[in-house]
Amino acid sequence: MAQVSLKNVVKRYNNDAAAVKNVNLGVENKEFLVLLGPSGCGKSTTLRMIAGLESPTEGDIYIADRWVNNVPAKDRNIAMVFQNYALYPHMNVYENMAFALKLRNYSKIDIEKRVKEAAQILSITHLLNRKPRELSGGERQRVAVGRAIVRKPLVFLFDEPLSNLDAKLRVQMRTEIHKLHLKIQTTMIYVTHDQTEAMTLGDRIAVMKDGNLLQLDTPLNVYNNPVNKFVAGFIGSPPMNFMKGKIIKKNGGLYFNEGNFKIRILEEMYPKLNNYIEKEVFCGFRPENVYDKLFASNSTPENTVAVTCDVLETMGSENYVYLSTGKHIFVAVVDATNMPSIGSMIEVVFDMKRVHFFDVSTEATIV
Repeated sequence: MAQVSLKNVVKRYNNDAAAVKNVNLGVENKEFLVLLGPSGCGKSTTLRMIAGLESPTEGDIYIADRWVNNVPAKDRNIAMVFQNYALYPHMNVYENMAFALKLRNYSKIDIEKRVKEAAQILSITHLLNRKPRELSGGERQRVAVGRAIVRKPLVFLFDEPLSNLDAKLRVQMRTEIHKLHLKIQTTMIYVTHDQTEAMTLGDRIAVMKDGNLLQLDTPLNVYNNPVNKFVAGFIGSPPMNFMKGKIIKKNGGLYFNEGNFKIRILEEMYPKLNNYIEKEVFCGFRPENVYDKLFASNSTPENTVAVTCDVLETMGSENYVYLSTGKHIFVAVVDATNMPSIGSMIEVVFDMKRVHFFDVSTEATIV
């Protein structure tokens, strides 16, 4: 069983502020966990501590119920795939994949069997005699993954492995890594700043910021039920829209007052918002949850707002429409056939079931 567990893990460099702050994290056997966050959030440092390339300042790390704080990286039975591939340029693909096994004194027969199995899984059998300089970026990445596979480790660690690839190749390799996990059924921990990679690959996502673990949940739960404004804005493309305004009471109901418009809040949200009446909050809504009134079926006077079309971006299958309320600019994702004129006034409808509210001071989710 290849569970990975971090308990109260802290990492400081030279007595500076902690790069990783009291992280508690459990990765289940055969799970694909994604560590997600912006540059400098501590995700790669966390991965390197699991790998044994960094030592925790405080806390405990376990791999398969074994305490590994003082265990060297080579003895942890893990394999790591780096961003820059780290292939030996003077060796061919076969030799690169076999090198770690030779160091561990595996027999030639066993080495050949493992290398050919891994090459077949990754569809690189025809590349075994080539040098790294003769390979494309995607092929080099496959070799780097193959070098990890041959060792049959307890845990695979990926440190932003696709960031050096072009957009098309990233999509292709993302699919290959997902298929690989389904084939070999090994615990994988994957670091990225790309929320699309996180959403498509992870069984669960651990969102980090400033060394803190903010939320650990399935991709859909992180998307639909973010714990705070940062998580809400980091997940989703285009990101969630935010507006600052007040919660007001009017005619027995609660409304969000942006300043230039008011929208009525659903009654099931009242219990959590009653303490915010006449107080400022952030209102958040995703671009796909606001619609042109001409194309909406749920329009009422209390969820419909007049706005100005500032910019139209045509994406092929859909359009991104940037709209202005006079105080805020927000984006709506609409059907490709919906193409309002720049500068025109249109009416948009908010899906109030999918609106989020956040505390202005703590940025924690209210409802």
